[in-house]
This record gives sequence, C-alpha cells and structure tokens, in this order.
Amino acid sequence: MNQRKEAEGIIQAVLEASNPELLVAKAVAELPPCEGRTILLAVGKAAFAMALAALTTPGFTAHRAMIVTKYGHANEKQLSALPESIRTILHIREAGHPISDANSYRAAEEAIAMVQNLTANDRVVLLLSGGGSALFEKPLLSADEMEDINQQLLSSGADIGEINTIRKRLSAVKGGRFAQLCAPAQVITIALSDVLSNAPDQIASGPACPDPTTCAEAKRIVTHYALNLSPQAQRLLDSETPKELPNASIQIIGGMTFALAAAASACAQYGYQVLLFQPHLTCQAREAGRFFGYLARKASRQGRKLALVAGGETVVNLGRHHGLGGRNQEMALAASLVLQGVPGVCFFSLGTDGTDGPTDAAGGMVDGDTVRRIAASDESTAQESLRIHDAYHALKAADGLLITGPTGTNVNDVCVALVDVGRKGNRSGKTMEEQLKSCIQD
Repeated sequence: MNQRKEAEGIIQAVLEASNPELLVAKAVAELPPCEGRTILLAVGKAAFAMALAALTTPGFTAHRAMIVTKYGHANEKQLSALPESIRTILHIREAGHPISDANSYRAAEEAIAMVQNLTANDRVVLLLSGGGSALFEKPLLSADEMEDINQQLLSSGADIGEINTIRKRLSAVKGGRFAQLCAPAQVITIALSDVLSNAPDQIASGPACPDPTTCAEAKRIVTHYALNLSPQAQRLLDSETPKELPNASIQIIGGMTFALAAAASACAQYGYQVLLFQPHLTCQAREAGRFFGYLARKASRQGRKLALVAGGETVVNLGRHHGLGGRNQEMALAASLVLQGVPGVCFFSLGTDGTDGPTDAAGGMVDGDTVRRIAASDESTAQESLRIHDAYHALKAADGLLITGPTGTNVNDVCVALVDVGRKGNRSGKTMEEQLKSCIQD
C-alpha cells in the first residue's frame, strides 16, 4: 500500500472516531425523564448528524426541534427517510460560516421564539458543535458592523478564545445569554468539542454556559490587535456576561483527544512508530507546516519509518489582498516546500468537519513531488502561492486537495507526517527519542 492510501486510511479512522451519532445517542438515552416539554436545538457544523441521532434514539421525544448548520450540511436523503412524526416537528436552517449572515440572525430569532414561555418543568436539549459562533447569532450591533468586526477578528491572528471573548459581548445569545432566555426551563447542553482545552464556555461561544472572561480582557484584546470598533461596540464591551446559570448544565462527549488517539492507532497499524505531539498546535499554519516538513525530512535521512501526529487549530494572518485557501491547506503547502524532492514522505492536514476556510476542501495532502507538480501545471509556484495565501489553487493543480464533503463532525484539525524510506533502516544507532531530539536541535 502506498503512503497516500495509508493517509486516506488514517483520515477515515479519525472521522469514524469523531462520528457524533453513537456519542449523542448514548448521552440522550441517559437523560432523566422530563415532566414537561422537551425542545431540541442543534447548533454547529455537526448539528445535522447530532440532531438525527437524538431524534431517532428510542425513548427520546421532542415537542419541537430545530437544526442550525452550515450551508450544504443537511442531507436531504436522510431527512426523507425520517418518520413523518419527526419531520413534522423538525425545522432546518442553514446559515453562514465562518462569517454570520442573515440566516444566522434569522436562526437565532427563531430559536429564541421557540423557547419562549417555557416553564420550570420544561427543558431545552442543546446539541452543540464547532461553528456555532457564526451560525447562531443575534447581534447587538448592525449586521454590517458585526460582519466588519468578525472579518477583523478572523484576519487579525487572534486565537479562538480571544475571538469569542469579543463576540460574547456583542451578542444576545453568546456567553450564557441564550440560557437566560430559556429560563426557567433547564438547558442541558451535549457538546462535541472543537476547542483544544475543551473549555465549555468556548464551544460555539458558550450560549448556555457561564462566561469566565471579563470586560477588561475584551478591552485588552481590542487594543492588542488594533481592532477598529465604533463607540457603540466599545460600550457593549462594558456589559458583563453571566457568571452563574443555575438552569444550565453541559456534557462534553467528544473532541480532539479521541481523534488523535484514532490517528495514532491507525498509523501504528500501518507499521509506523508514532510520535504524538503535545500540546495542541495554535501557531501560524505555515510555520507548523514547515516545522513538520523539517522533522519529516530529517527523519527520512536517518532511515526511519515514523509517523508524526498532532492536532489543534492554527491561524493564518491574511493581508488585504489574498487568494483562496484555509489553514490546513496553507499548512500542507508550507510543508511541501520543505519536503521538495524528498522520497518516502507524505504529509496531510485535515479539518475534521470537511471544510477548510471558504472552500470545498477539508485540507491538503503533499509529498516530495508536490512542488514539481505545481510548477508543471503553470498555475503558479508553490512559493508564490504560499506568499499570497492561495494554497487552494496550488494544491488543486498538484492533486493535493482533500475532498471529503461535510463529515457530520467537527473536532478541530489533525495533521500527520508519514516517513518511510523503505529498506534503508536506522543506520544512526540512536533511539527514536534521541533522533527526534536531534531533528529539533538541528
């Protein structure tokens, strides 16, 4: 089996381990009985699969149900196969991601209307996954200003925690405020985490979770990244979010830890020695790509059969003018430049939700021949494409895009570098740990 086939097998193992259906079904089956009505709200890029898993779990009944997910993430074939009793109560709203749009705002308004006039005997089961920050929004500013602020945040280099600290204070549903709107009903959140720390308040900006961030932190972020906010937005930063929510609880059922364990296990089954990197990646995408490319290149010279496995959520600092791509594609393209001409290596970076940036690709896969294939296509060069953040077109020209379609899950990104130099063997006489240390030091 060649390395690209092995990489595809590893990707499949990651996605299977991150499939929310069994995890959600188990969590929903263990919920206590409800004396009143149950309202089901699923929000995020994995919302469709999570909602269907809950609605088809024996013994679980919802009075009303709503799914808010990304465009193209609802499966009409699966919907048509549902019993009429479920289709009758179910409403689906697809909306914008990574930037909120009119449907994001409409979805939040409809959800708020759905939870009005509930009693203490009723409950809201909130199925939450990554992407909810953009998909589910009721801004306290105009739509144009919110779009501008989101664009500033996404291109600033701020991490997701910093971004959410700002978003919570400009929203009527983030930072625990949606749970307040559901009161006195209980809100039970079942979450698939796309947050590296699994911090509950960071998953989709914590619509039903107490918010530990402060107004002072939000102001420091604005200053640090030189964000341009209107006087009204600046005043909203002084409005504190709820620190206690007696009507809300949360259970995290899956995340990056499970995905990385599956990747490592699959690599081992293909005969690779596995090095799992901790902590998770939060650096610039191109720097991470170069780092793993460099380690893979060094390991290949030492005759290793080695898999380097990591996960996280890297960032890309976009200039005013840029091409098309996403952080996983940029990471792969950066690795390809380091791996140019190196045999027996393969690197991929995957967005587990099936989408990477504003593209139809989940990420990128490269090897020692990728740079040559890009140049031969006359599309551009790998170096120039990386400079202008146009990884999508470069990788497409080299048959290096990962296309999975929407996966139904979302637990951050997974990257793997595979090194297999065949029969050369380990001629250095060093242990695996000694060789890795040598790679990093060199």
